Amino acid sequence: MTENNGTEKATHPESTPTPLPGAAAAPLPGQGGRPSPATAAGPRPGAGGRKPESPKPHAVKPTPGPATPHPHPVVVPTVSDPSQWGRVDEDGTAWVKTADGERVIGSWQAGDAAEGLAHFGRRFDDLATEVALLEARLAAGTDARKTKTAAQALAETLPEASVIGDIDGLTGRLKAIIEHSDEAAAHAKEEKERTRHEQTERKEALAAEAEQIAADSTQWKVAGDRLREILDEWKTIRGVDRKVDDALWRRFSKAREAFNRRRGAHFAELDRERASAKTRKEELCVRAEELSDSTDWSGTAAVFRDLLAEWKAAGRAPREADEQLWRRFKTAQDIFFAARNSAANERDAEFEHNATAKEELLAHFGNIDPEAGLDAARAALRDLQEKWDAIGKVPRERMHDLESRLRTIEKKVREAVDAQWRRSDPEAMARAAQFRERVAQFEEQAAKAQAAGKTRDAEKALEQAKQWREWADAAEGAVSQR
Repeated sequence: MTENNGTEKATHPESTPTPLPGAAAAPLPGQGGRPSPATAAGPRPGAGGRKPESPKPHAVKPTPGPATPHPHPVVVPTVSDPSQWGRVDEDGTAWVKTADGERVIGSWQAGDAAEGLAHFGRRFDDLATEVALLEARLAAGTDARKTKTAAQALAETLPEASVIGDIDGLTGRLKAIIEHSDEAAAHAKEEKERTRHEQTERKEALAAEAEQIAADSTQWKVAGDRLREILDEWKTIRGVDRKVDDALWRRFSKAREAFNRRRGAHFAELDRERASAKTRKEELCVRAEELSDSTDWSGTAAVFRDLLAEWKAAGRAPREADEQLWRRFKTAQDIFFAARNSAANERDAEFEHNATAKEELLAHFGNIDPEAGLDAARAALRDLQEKWDAIGKVPRERMHDLESRLRTIEKKVREAVDAQWRRSDPEAMARAAQFRERVAQFEEQAAKAQAAGKTRDAEKALEQAKQWREWADAAEGAVSQR
């Protein structure tokens, strides 16, 4: 066979290949891409010209336990020393050593023997890199079934592969891949089921939370923000069974729609309430403006208090309208209370003036003396009372003192009048005279009874005369003491 000399140069001699960014990995049998070294020298025996399958690059060494895939696994081509595993004779015949002995793998005619040895060594390195890729796929848990199939196909080609290298070692690595593929497949399936279960539980929890928000929440902004967060998180969850995922999505979507309907109904009702509040407050503004020029200070102030209570009970109108209506209402209210305060100030000034006038009256009439002349005192008191009433009201805090001083003068004159009346009461004098007449009558009866020898009757009449005499003395004494 005649070989073309034109293969890649190895740059990293690591025993465990880790690919460089941009480095071309050798394709596996059955996949497209650059042909393997065996096919470059012509169809391999038993290969049937089949193109190798290209594996997905991952970390290299397979392990029987769970593996954590590298986020960006790549594989560096393997570099080996072909002189340890074969030779190329001077005539171009290429040999490889295996546990079964040496065998001819082909012929090299494109250069000297060293170049041929290097060429067949690079072909082996390409196969070793393919195996490393399969190991990486297995360690990463990436489709162990396909990895096993690819390893079996590659293992079938090794006995007749036109390469120089540790074919027995490569065979052992492929055997390990095949043996561990089923275990890795089971583990991958278990991991997939566990992940599916966890992701399903996450979506179930999110759906349940969305349903709770839809049913109960009245914190509209907070709840709306949370539903958006749930949707963003929902989009990041992968690996859920399609039917389960569709059912959970329907739950979440239904909950979100229910929340949106309830929120929409709330704000629609709020708009209606605000429109009603606007109409009510417009009516209150009209009433307040009608009352703003009232001078019924007490009654209108009470009405304004009622209007303000109605205003608060009416609720909020739309914001801009509410602020404008409040300015109208407050302006009308301020006009009335400013006028009332002005009138109150004028009234207070008038009351202070009245208090001063009453002080002067008290000073002028404070010397009324009934003992000097009762009629003159009574006339002076009447003059004082008429002028007092004509002056009018005084400040509340001075009223008690002024009225008390007036009552003192009135009491002094009244007591003098009462004393004079008691001293000249004609009814009391007439009663005393009547009592004396009864005394005389009983004494006369006693004398007649005594003359007739009726001693008991005489004594009884004298007793009655004595009683009436005491009453007459008491009546006359009461008149004399007035």
